[in-house]
Amino acid sequence: MYQLGHYGAALLAYAPLGTIVALGGHETAAAVGAVTCLALSTLPDCDQQLPAIEHRGPTHSVVFALLVGVGLASITALFIDVSSPAAETGVAAFAFVVGTLSISSHLLADVLTPMGIRPFWPLSARHYTLEITRAANPLANYALFGAGISAVLVGVVIVATVG
Repeated sequence: MYQLGHYGAALLAYAPLGTIVALGGHETAAAVGAVTCLALSTLPDCDQQLPAIEHRGPTHSVVFALLVGVGLASITALFIDVSSPAAETGVAAFAFVVGTLSISSHLLADVLTPMGIRPFWPLSARHYTLEITRAANPLANYALFGAGISAVLVGVVIVATVG
């Protein structure tokens, strides 16, 4: 998928988590998580700028998703000052989930395309694809983006109604 499609996939994947976090009284954290998820959603495509790494190679794997989650959790733990060790652990865990989820959303969007992905690199070279649409299909990218925006709006309505 292209950038807009990846944004949509990230929003679609994050909306349930963001809704739950906001319902828990942490609206600011939910919003920061959404922005972070969007910002990281296209990170796997950095491989197109790296000459030694093939496109949809290591950066399109579960290992990379977990590394990004660990990295975001580590950065968060270093720079976020919270009131207690339990709160710090919760914030770091949230950062881990957001980082991992944003990369995972990218992988899920790319598995829709004929090119697919090899998500279990380096353990397996098996290729996964659903062959639903080409990455360059504007309709598919707009549809995924629209689905993501819709999911976030549903979450906002739920939070406004319940909260």
